[in-house]
Amino acid sequence: MDKTILHFLSEQELPTSSLYMVASPIGNLGDITLRALHVLNHVDGIACEDTRHSAQLLNRFDIRKPLLALHKHNEMGAAAVLIDHLRNGQRWAYLSDAGTPGISDPGARLVMQVSAAGFRVIPIPGASALSAALSIAGSLLVESNGQFQFLGFAPSQSKEFDRMIEQMIESSLPSMFYESPHRLSKTLLKLSKLVPEERILFIGRELSKKFEGVYLLKPSEIAEWLENANNLKGEFVLMLSGGASQKNAVSSQAEPSRLASLLGAHMSSKDIATTLSSMFGLNKNEAYQIALSCKEKG
Repeated sequence: MDKTILHFLSEQELPTSSLYMVASPIGNLGDITLRALHVLNHVDGIACEDTRHSAQLLNRFDIRKPLLALHKHNEMGAAAVLIDHLRNGQRWAYLSDAGTPGISDPGARLVMQVSAAGFRVIPIPGASALSAALSIAGSLLVESNGQFQFLGFAPSQSKEFDRMIEQMIESSLPSMFYESPHRLSKTLLKLSKLVPEERILFIGRELSKKFEGVYLLKPSEIAEWLENANNLKGEFVLMLSGGASQKNAVSSQAEPSRLASLLGAHMSSKDIATTLSSMFGLNKNEAYQIALSCKEKG
């Protein structure tokens, strides 16, 4: 390794009694950072979402450390064990199966417990399916000035899943979510039937891997895309473009104010506010203030 890099890494502080949240590759091992390797080599132990999975990564870089299983089924109990190690002045790292811990992966509860116990948590940034997809979303983010909403993994329960789709369709922001391969066809077919044709669906498949694929589809193009069986293999990140914001479409308060004035003689301020909120996409407080203002003028 270059001497300049080695010198830089040697100057990095590695506080004791600290937890290091280490991002790992989402597919391409070349995405592991030099800092991540440095930290993993210097901690006293490594907690892993799946010790067998992480062991493969660690063995490739000849890193031998005690491992502790910490996953969604034992996160609180395993966190208590890890905190005991921190009390003894040790450094520990946490690795989820892929990407940055805590982003739709175990880790958030661990951080909460460690922080509550008074110990430092240090992020070691790196690969993330979320940021990888965002970096190539292009027009979907330009239209929203870089804003988006992240919904995590699509819910497995039908009612919750339907609510998520409704939330995405109604949102003026692009909506990003993860989906498993065995549910992908069902999810995409439902989107193709419910999403307005002017919206665009971004599909990122196997990001960073050999057979990486990125697709931008209109709802009417989804069914044909699904006919290719190869498209359904791998890990997926999806993003639906945002819809036109009713609120932004109203250039001023002229239209809602005009309507409020017309309704003032027939409805209460509360009912007027409800009507304005529904028609123009205004929040309740804003709609109520317009209603009150028009009532006072009347």
